[in-house]
Amino acid sequence: MSIQVSVENIKCGGCANSIRKQLQTLEGVESVDVDVEQGQVTIELAESVDAEGFCSEVRAQLLKMGYPETGSVEGLKAAGAKAKSFVSCAVGRMTDDR
Repeated sequence: MSIQVSVENIKCGGCANSIRKQLQTLEGVESVDVDVEQGQVTIELAESVDAEGFCSEVRAQLLKMGYPETGSVEGLKAAGAKAKSFVSCAVGRMTDDR
């Protein structure tokens, strides 16, 4: 089973790398694909995972990294998310080992 989340602030492969690495640490995640151009994150889950309950965990993790679900934050929270995404992107660029 897979879930898709449209997110903001994905700019490059560094962002995608950070998202992939972080989400792959969650139990039940089999793979993570990030479409930078579309701002889409697709997560393949193990069959034993409750996808609906898992979605909120994924959204929270993405927000924590600075990649909130599209349209979910505004104003100062959006500015804060953008700042966090710059840090996540830089970390992803430094650790890009694909």
